[in-house]
Amino acid sequence: MSEISDVTAVLAGLSDDDLLAVVLGATTGRPRLDRLHLVAADLAAQGGHATPGVAVSSATELPEIVVEPIVEEPFGQVGGAAGIPGVAVSGGLGAYGPGGVPTWESVRDKVEQRFGTAQGMGELSSQAPTGRTVEEQWDAREKAARERLDRIRKSMHDE
Repeated sequence: MSEISDVTAVLAGLSDDDLLAVVLGATTGRPRLDRLHLVAADLAAQGGHATPGVAVSSATELPEIVVEPIVEEPFGQVGGAAGIPGVAVSGGLGAYGPGGVPTWESVRDKVEQRFGTAQGMGELSSQAPTGRTVEEQWDAREKAARERLDRIRKSMHDE
């Protein structure tokens, strides 16, 4: 017997309420299973009772469910803005399409913004006194290493 059929057998033995709890727990935080999670949450809210007389099969079409994205605080990112779910903010930040999916433009803008911030931080750190000191130390170590390597090579050729 395979693992899947073992799990299926165990799930089949659960009560409806227990099975709903398992489905809710297993689908939490899984974007591709949002619809299943919402249906299970709705059933759990109704006390676990499905609407009688409704035949459900793999061909049954579910109504379109729009899941609003959860917009968290930008955690101090430069230019980060907490937007309103489903509403595009100027500059492409926080732009979401149908179903709460970020648009390609907003993702590209966010990546470009983070890259620019990282690049600017690198430039600023190299201009700071501590950044210059680190670079000077690195250059001095490289020079010392090259000189030592040259001496080793020269001593090997002399033998």
